[in-house]
Parts: sequence; C-alpha cells; structure tokens
Amino acid sequence: MAAFVQEIEIKGSKVPVVFEQEKYLPIVSIQLIFQNAGHLSNTKDGLADMSARLMNEGTSKEGSVGFATKLDAHAVEIGAHVGRESFVIEVSSLKSEFPYAVERLEELLKDPNYTKEALSHIKHQKIGWLTQKKSDFDYIAGTSLRETLFKGSVLARPYDGTIESIESISLEDIQTFISTHLGYNNAIGVVGGDITLDEAQGYLTKLLAVLPKVEEKEIKSIQASDKKEVVLIDEDTQQAYIYFGAPFNYSYKEKDQYLAKIAEYLLGGAGFGSRLMEEIRVKRGLTYGVYSSFRRTKPVSYLSGYMQTKLSTQDEAKDLIQEVVDTFVKEGITQKELDDTKKFLLGSEPLRTETLSQRLHRAYNDYYYGRPLDFSKEQLKKIESVTLDEVNAFIKAHTELSDITFSIVTKKEAAPKK
Repeated sequence: MAAFVQEIEIKGSKVPVVFEQEKYLPIVSIQLIFQNAGHLSNTKDGLADMSARLMNEGTSKEGSVGFATKLDAHAVEIGAHVGRESFVIEVSSLKSEFPYAVERLEELLKDPNYTKEALSHIKHQKIGWLTQKKSDFDYIAGTSLRETLFKGSVLARPYDGTIESIESISLEDIQTFISTHLGYNNAIGVVGGDITLDEAQGYLTKLLAVLPKVEEKEIKSIQASDKKEVVLIDEDTQQAYIYFGAPFNYSYKEKDQYLAKIAEYLLGGAGFGSRLMEEIRVKRGLTYGVYSSFRRTKPVSYLSGYMQTKLSTQDEAKDLIQEVVDTFVKEGITQKELDDTKKFLLGSEPLRTETLSQRLHRAYNDYYYGRPLDFSKEQLKKIESVTLDEVNAFIKAHTELSDITFSIVTKKEAAPKK
C-alpha cells in the first residue's frame, strides 16, 4: 500500500495523518511532528533542543531511569528531537507491544520530567557538547557562515545555544516552550508499519487529545545576504575550513524542482561528477572533497557548501569556488553532463524509496510543502524529457548564486597574504 494522507478531527481541528501500511515486519511507528516548533522558534538560544532533551528524560513520576527501564522491558523506543522548523516525538515497537508503547507515550505527554534533577542532567550533557564544539572547526565555520549569511534573522543565532544561554534556561522556560508549541492543532501524524488506518487513527486520537491547543505561528521568510563577505576566524588549526553560501532565489513552492535538482547535482552534489569536485580536487588536488547543495525550505532558500584545504592553498581554493560558480552560472552545463545526470537520478530512484521510513519521509515532505504525494514520480518524468536549453536557461537565470559569502577557519599568521 502506497503512502497517503488522511485527516482526523481532534477537538474541532483537522489533523493530517501520513500513513502507509507494511506487513513485511511486525513493527509499528508513530511520529508526532509539530510544525513551527523547532530551532527557529527559540525564545532563548538552545531552548527547543533543551525541551526535546527534557522529553527524553522520562516522566516526573518514574524518573529517567525508571521510565527507560519500563520501555526496555518491552523493547519500546520513545524519543524526541528538533529540526529547524519542527519538533518530533516518535514511538516504535513490535506490533504486539504497541498498545503498551502508546500508553507510555501518553504518560510522558501528561507528565514530562519537570524536575531540577532532569534539568541539571540535560544541562550538563549540553554544556559538555558545546564545550567539545569549541574545537570543532567545521562547527565553528558553519555557525559563523550562518551568522554572516543571515545577519539580523533568527537563523543567524546559535540555535544549538551557547554555554551562557543553556545555563540561563529554567524549568519554566522549557514548560512554557512545550505547552505553547506542542499542540494537537499544529501536529502532523506520520504512521507506518503493520497497522491498519483505523488503529492508527485511534492511537493518534488518544495521544493528541492529551495536548492543548496552541497559537498557530508562522516563521518569517529569511533572505540570504548578497554582500559577498569573507570572514576569517583565527584558530590553532593545520587546515583551512572553508564554508560558503549564497542566495538562491527559488521557492519550495515552484513546480519545476527537477531543474533545481539537476543544477544542484552538477554544481556540487554529485561527488566526483560535480563541477566543484572536478576543478578543485581532480584537476588541482587542493582537497579530498568539496560539496554544495541548494537548501530549499519554507523560510529560506540558499546555496550552501564546504571544503577543507591546506593553509597555503586557502586563497586559491576560495577563488576557485567563486570561479567555478561564476562559470557554471554564465555558461551552464554540457549535453554529456545532462545525460549522465539523467542516468544517475533515474537509475538510483529505487534506492531512495526502498524502505518504509524513506517512503514515509518523502510523503511527509510532499504534504508539508503542499505537493501531491506523487510529486517525485512526476519530477522524474520531467527529468527524463528535459532538454539542455531548459536546464541552462534555469541555471543562467540564477546569477545570485555568484554572490558568495565565505566563512573560513584558519591560522591567520600561517595563511597566505593577498
């Protein structure tokens, strides 16, 4: 049975349910995905993530160890995590244990572990993680790129938090975030496995009825900077960590996503088949790998990429990234590149839909972005028939991709001067 979307009614609100039944294995999972409740909803840096961590600490009645012991005895998994735009709680187990699993999740939703001990534990974990990140040069370069590329917006802030912001978060902050962002009216249910639709609707109704109605929020659109800035961060490093980004004026709502997919693949997403890898690694040997992608989400669309190189070749590599993108936008691609891309994208499609979780994830994304659930199949048909002129017209129209901002972690005294 292919995935489809059904609605259930909870306290007068329509809640969408993405559902696919698969009986090959006696396993069931339910995800509760809360929209506009992720990192970009932070009122304090790191608050969304800390709220998810608190939800992983069991109930106040059982405590984290007691609650985990109950789950382990029945091979039940319950976990929470956040992305930029959403907050996710998932429960999964064998089919025979799933009624028990849902009861435990219901307990958790009613009685999160709002205790000083739980808060102290998750703070200790998160501060330890952030302390480690002080010497993670990829993390430093990536965070700096966001700060520069999205200056003045919520995306520029350290959404994982800082040591200072984590220390300042209180139980009341987390309680307020959870009670105002996790509601039945901003939830999407994603259900899959050896379960009927009626059973899925029954479980979701039971779980969502526990939650309050929350104010529906919208995340404002964010525009990437076109100022072409270069930020150098001085660290005691033996390599230069180059992160780069640029505006990509293209909406997730566009129907010709297949054109963006082809352009993305050939510029920096194809590994050794991409322009960036060919020019910077294969021809000049300046790096082991260089990659880029087009990020297209509801609030923002932009080019993002990264690479590492020697300190002595930092400027050469940065200039080459700019040159490759400029040439790509100005001249487009060749017929051979298009033919090779078609073969790969069409031939590898079965690998992207071979598991239930992959299919559910794709169906959820299609629903979330307002697309029909057969959108990917239609896009593949268009990839098969697209012409070189169509692809190149698309690429050449996006001259903003050349407005690249760089964030580079380097040892300044060792880097070449220009």
